[in-house]
Amino acid sequence: MPTRAEGAIDLHYSATPNGQKVAIMLEELGLSYRVTPYDIFEGDHLTEEFGRINPNYKLPAIVDREPDDGAGPITVFESGAILQYLADKYGAFLAPRGRERSAAIQWLTWQVAGLGPMGGQASHFLRYAPPGQEYGIERYRRELDRLLRVLNKRLEESAYVAGPDYTIADMAIWPGRAASFVVGIGLETYPAIHRWFEAVRVRPAVERVMTHPDLAAPGRYLGRTQKLSEREWSNMFGDRMHGAVD
Repeated sequence: MPTRAEGAIDLHYSATPNGQKVAIMLEELGLSYRVTPYDIFEGDHLTEEFGRINPNYKLPAIVDREPDDGAGPITVFESGAILQYLADKYGAFLAPRGRERSAAIQWLTWQVAGLGPMGGQASHFLRYAPPGQEYGIERYRRELDRLLRVLNKRLEESAYVAGPDYTIADMAIWPGRAASFVVGIGLETYPAIHRWFEAVRVRPAVERVMTHPDLAAPGRYLGRTQKLSEREWSNMFGDRMHGAVD
């Protein structure tokens, strides 16, 4: 189970889909690792200390205290970069070369550049924005639907996202689909995604992340609508979040 201090990896974590994809990778690798939790509503991530780990002040991030080069701890931020770093270090869930590696990286990039941001914007406008945001809601929900149709079509012809084998591309995409009900999109709308989703859901590493109290998302991260205090809004979207980089 996680939080074992003897491991080489420190996971700086919030239980969002981006955080869960890295936790799934660590569990799939069978690594010992230490979790440092952050409450993003309270602004735990907006400190100078965390800014030295991730200058973008976003979660997740890792610190590898035993990197291969032996030159002292290395920090890695951005969830896609973390997945690739761990896959390359431990030689798992990403082919070392060739078209299989290229396919996995293409779909990983598709998630971090397209599906993740569009899903995040759809969620934001539905959950946090004041009334009168119909254009934003329609814009992002429609683009999210388009991207999910791309994914469904891919999974009609492939067992997993990047091909016949489970890879970091699947880990990157799956947690966001687990939270898709937040924007009112049921997976039954996309039969091939639903089939793939269930195949990944029952993997022991995924089950551990989604049920462990240190890693599973609390209710306030999943509610369909959210009411934030002025301080929480500042920490999540407002002045304090924007000012952290200065």
